[in-house]
Amino acid sequence: MNGKIKLCSVFITASLAWCVSAQDKLQVIHAGHVINGMANDPIAKQSILLKNNKIMAIRNGYVSPDGYQVVDLKDKTVMPGLMDMHVHLTYEFTNTSYGERFTKNEAYYAIKGADNAKKTLLAGFTTVRDLGAEPQIITEVRDAIKRGTIIGPRVYAAGKSIATTGGHADPTNGFKHVLTGDPGPKEGVINGYDDALKAIRHRYKEGADVIKLTVTGGVLSLAKSGDNPQFTERELEGIMAAAKDYNFVVAVHAHGVEGMKRAIRAGVHSVEHGTYMDREAMKLMKKHHTYYVPTITAGVWVGDKAKIDGYYPDIVRPKAAAVGPQISKTFSKAYKQGVSIAFGTDAGVFPHGLNGREFGYMVAAGMPEMDAIKSATMAAAKLLRVDDMLGSIEVGKLADIVAVDGNPLTNIKLMESISFVMKDGVIVKQ
Repeated sequence: MNGKIKLCSVFITASLAWCVSAQDKLQVIHAGHVINGMANDPIAKQSILLKNNKIMAIRNGYVSPDGYQVVDLKDKTVMPGLMDMHVHLTYEFTNTSYGERFTKNEAYYAIKGADNAKKTLLAGFTTVRDLGAEPQIITEVRDAIKRGTIIGPRVYAAGKSIATTGGHADPTNGFKHVLTGDPGPKEGVINGYDDALKAIRHRYKEGADVIKLTVTGGVLSLAKSGDNPQFTERELEGIMAAAKDYNFVVAVHAHGVEGMKRAIRAGVHSVEHGTYMDREAMKLMKKHHTYYVPTITAGVWVGDKAKIDGYYPDIVRPKAAAVGPQISKTFSKAYKQGVSIAFGTDAGVFPHGLNGREFGYMVAAGMPEMDAIKSATMAAAKLLRVDDMLGSIEVGKLADIVAVDGNPLTNIKLMESISFVMKDGVIVKQ
């Protein structure tokens, strides 16, 4: 017989048996309390048995099987790895950002992306959805993380956001006339049904994992309106037809309610920001099972910065002042109406690594602490369609596990101070 024979012993628990070779990495986490992403209450004194990068068993009490490395988290609350559904890893806005695209090279943004990825992971976010970046940069950052060249969260990247001419995410907004040109689907700008198909296909060609549309005006773009509708219903039909063919999850940036409603009716999977969402839009979201990703932290940040003279250009400042404070109010109403909510921050509008602030803002706006944590675990995993492997501490799932000192259900600020991070069975912070 050609090849080598792999010898192993069989480890048996009450629920399963598996083969363990000499090369397997075996760990057992002794958790003081577990918030598993599914139950409504923490579970005390649990042992989580890991083989390589998967959860193989969960036992009551503290067990220490032979051959297992013990990870002592008896004084901590243990949770699934957190998930942020709206980040921009290669970007971090400052009052000099608008000029950087003319002075900085791709390598600058790649290095920034690597640094921000590390900050995000160490903050406890083991999975993120990156909703807008130069595709050749963010895909390289994503793939370098996969290879282990750099450390960071698992990245689901949209690449170039798709806009309409002059709309939020048209890359030539604010340029002088000779530079504006006429960007098309390859550059993420569409006008019409056929352009919509081509733009989705370009994102597939570039290696995107998900799709991002900007269906209304935005705050930080150099354009007057922050909320007008910018996609026709026909264009959205084209987007969703192609997205279905390629099995893409589609997120839409939306502040204004009309553009939002068109997108929800077209079948998009999440609405980001949702600033001026009304009762009808909330009903539509519940009917179509559309997730709401609120990004309250970004709203608070831009609202505060709008008070500083010169921080934003004159065309941006009034939009930031109006939109920022509104997001928290909208979130409160949406939660009370039963809209499905997935955690997202828009990190990049504010400094990366501060993602955990969102939990406090959600709780302050009326969401119970446990629901806020679930929004960043199982709800986010379901939105991304990866709940078969992420989002909960459950047998068979990947060993993405974080912990805090103390009880976040009585002090949600603890979510800003994650003290233990494991991703794919590897401890990256302890």
